[in-house]
Amino acid sequence: MVKATKGFFIVLAAMMVSLSFASVISADEHGEEPGTIVDIAAGNEDFSILVAALQKAELVETLQGEGPYTVFAPTNEAFAQLLSDLDITQEELLAQPDLANVLLYHVVEGGVFAGDLEDGMEAPTVNGETLMFDLSDGAMVNDSNIVDTDIEASNGVIHVVDSVLVPSNFTLQDVQMDESEVPDTGVQTNNMMIIGVFMTAIAFFYVFFRKEVRTEKNK
Repeated sequence: MVKATKGFFIVLAAMMVSLSFASVISADEHGEEPGTIVDIAAGNEDFSILVAALQKAELVETLQGEGPYTVFAPTNEAFAQLLSDLDITQEELLAQPDLANVLLYHVVEGGVFAGDLEDGMEAPTVNGETLMFDLSDGAMVNDSNIVDTDIEASNGVIHVVDSVLVPSNFTLQDVQMDESEVPDTGVQTNNMMIIGVFMTAIAFFYVFFRKEVRTEKNK
């Protein structure tokens, strides 16, 4: 019975893996239109912080619009570097009142593909500021490397960048975090449990020791 059960789960796992590989076949091979910019970002774990930021800034609907848009998408690693540079947490970043302004600095109206870029080219962003491109030593936008290009979406194109583009008019705000917004790591709870066990052990040995002392005195 155990062997049969194990065999069933092995077959089931193999089927799931096969289905996963089948699901990543490109939409072009099936003649299907790719998803929106948001759909593509949401389907890639490397963009999970970007997607969370878009949701927090209420820009999901905008980037699911007709467009076309060109988005320079920072990876999670890029966001992690920004958090380190600013010495803030992800929650504090997402609570910034100017978050939408930062995100829109990554968006250019129209479809700008890698072949359209020129050294020294400037492109106005949706937030009103301008991006600068340097192709002299690889492709760069401002001070960020463009590490992947021309990821086509139904409403535009995505280029992947290795650092977050910060507009000149961004000012970091000291935001007050509600307890509900701060993730519960369980550290405090675990520490209290350890202390409780430790104190219980001390109390047990204290009672045991006193009992032994009384026994010795009564002999």
